[in-house]
Amino acid sequence: MQATTTATSKNLAQSFEDFYENLIAQLPGIGLGLLIIILGVLIGIWLGKFFTRRISARTSDPLMSRFLGKAIRFVVIVTAIMLALKAAGLGGIATGILTAAGASAVVLGFAFKDIGENFIAGIILAFNRPFDVNDTVEIGENFGKVKALEFRYTKLKTFDGKDVYIPNSDVLTKPATNYTEDGFFRWDFNIGIAYEDNIEGAKQTIMDALKKEPMVIEDAIHQNFVIEDELATSTVNLKVFFWVDTKDFRRQAMMTRGNVIRSVKEALLDNGYNMPADIQEIKLYGAEKEFPVRLAEKIAKDDRKKT
Repeated sequence: MQATTTATSKNLAQSFEDFYENLIAQLPGIGLGLLIIILGVLIGIWLGKFFTRRISARTSDPLMSRFLGKAIRFVVIVTAIMLALKAAGLGGIATGILTAAGASAVVLGFAFKDIGENFIAGIILAFNRPFDVNDTVEIGENFGKVKALEFRYTKLKTFDGKDVYIPNSDVLTKPATNYTEDGFFRWDFNIGIAYEDNIEGAKQTIMDALKKEPMVIEDAIHQNFVIEDELATSTVNLKVFFWVDTKDFRRQAMMTRGNVIRSVKEALLDNGYNMPADIQEIKLYGAEKEFPVRLAEKIAKDDRKKT
């Protein structure tokens, strides 16, 4: 029994000694591996920023430049980690990681299907997309300014202050409406004039009011106009169409619309055009012998006489 215990102790001591000797022998490789990782991270960060600046300068596309800069940084850091493992004498681990990654690709593909779709969609959007940073867009039910394109999502800032993160696969597959791509947007609104008013004169008055608004745009391509829209119960409704600058879509464009509506209303009133409220028509078909209608003023006089 004592001999067995002694042998076991010797084996353990020999194992620790072998482990210590191997560790000492591998210390230079481990140090080199750590150095490679540190340099890889620093180089990856530097290259990411460098290519972000260069691509942005060449393409004037901050979304694509940021996305590609992050991708380059990621690739450099991963490559540095694999080289560090081999330099540290852990090449088997590096090979095992690659083998495991390849073997589990199918399983992970099903398990993380959405992540893979969003990543691939992000790559596609980096090169071909319907918007740039700070564009005002509508994607599905989300409406706001584009702030960032990441590997998995596109970030929108809504005009009421919410941060919305939309999966890139949704951005790629759902209809996307860009309100600011070419910088122009056409507003419209209805305004009613009395039936006895001159329609052509009212339309000219509205066009003159549009020309006085400095933020209303009109050129050979973007034409402002007024049309007869509807013969309503009490009014002839005119529809006014006019173009505005949409670089600052939500604030400036909406303020311009409000200014135009106010200017058109004041111009019509100043030129003698009426904008009557809805008129209710009461028809009597002969069966009624009396219809008790009294003016409010006469009712008030009667009440004062009674008191």
